[in-house]
Amino acid sequence: MPDDRAFHTLIEYLLKVPGITGTIGTGTFDDGRWWVKFRIDPDHPLAWHVVQEFGNVLNYLSVQERLPTLFVPVSPPAYLNGGPREFLSWVIEAKDTEFKPGTCMKWLEGRLPKPVEDLTQWKTDED
Repeated sequence: MPDDRAFHTLIEYLLKVPGITGTIGTGTFDDGRWWVKFRIDPDHPLAWHVVQEFGNVLNYLSVQERLPTLFVPVSPPAYLNGGPREFLSWVIEAKDTEFKPGTCMKWLEGRLPKPVEDLTQWKTDED
């Protein structure tokens, strides 16, 4: 079961990703699987590019060998709270106890633009 130190490198990396804002939550399930939860600013010009890249790496990197992760949006009911600017979050969830947060960070780091915080390295619709 990951402790706070196990999440450190993943959180540090996520905080560099364009559009990720605010606090990053972490946790584990009773069976040892883990999750991280964060917000992506929907008004950031690269927000949907970040979602697309994360979706590719974490959900669909290879048809033959997918990572044991899920990247999904989560939200309380909009009719009770408000819209996506305030209440839409994103979760990375490990589906295998052997897949650690630091390993997740390495997969993201290896496939996202380098350096990830350099906005000029991100491909956009205008490129």
